Amino acid sequence: MEEKITIGCFGFGKTGRLVVKEFLNDPDFEVKWVFRKTNKDIEKYASRLLGFEYDKGVIHTIQNLDENFYIDNPVDIIVDFAHSTAVNYYANAANSGIKIISAISKYEEEDFKTLCSLKNKTAVIYSPNITLGINFLLVASQILQKIAPHADIEIVEEHFRSKPEVSGTALKIADLLHLNREKHVNSIRVGGIVGNHEVIFGLPYQTIRLRHESITRAAFGQGAIFCAKWLINQPKGMYSMENIISEMFSKNIPIY
Repeated sequence: MEEKITIGCFGFGKTGRLVVKEFLNDPDFEVKWVFRKTNKDIEKYASRLLGFEYDKGVIHTIQNLDENFYIDNPVDIIVDFAHSTAVNYYANAANSGIKIISAISKYEEEDFKTLCSLKNKTAVIYSPNITLGINFLLVASQILQKIAPHADIEIVEEHFRSKPEVSGTALKIADLLHLNREKHVNSIRVGGIVGNHEVIFGLPYQTIRLRHESITRAAFGQGAIFCAKWLINQPKGMYSMENIISEMFSKNIPIY
């Protein structure tokens, strides 16, 4: 029986809880601990709080993180769904070769510099939208644009009513496809939607639509699991989920 990949998590909010639950459900992983900002549920187990009948993933607070924590509580990979500043609490873990998966949607400049510096010590994946489907869409859109460079392209992003800003993922798609953000990104806000992204290619007599729909934030957990299984065997360096998908694209293109 192969050893499980051990995981430490930063973040236990709305998304973080679902991510931890996905890792707990996967037999290839063992969640050792979870850090959260507040003192709520300290020393309890994430597994119990999420409805499991066993003890895994003891809850810690950032205020109690000391310099010996990673020595006394080693893990293979840290998964960060917390906040831009969380990187400063696990930077020292990289000295022990602990690998990092960061899914923070937006970093402050200094915090991002700190994250990037860790690539000299360990393997780091940074993917602000870590779902498999979105990253497939990112890569596939770029490939299709090269195949059909004269196509008209529009990006549509649909989210829940209370989301005020334009989707960062949609803006990233626009940048990758060299499109004007204001002209080619179309936003829709209605109730009942978690998050959808669509890239529409208009060609003579046909359209091609690449669409990704998020049904639940648990998709982020599945994306983190996908990354972790790939990252565990990688040397030190900075990676993105797009790197993984591009590599798999090149290896799996059918030959007729």
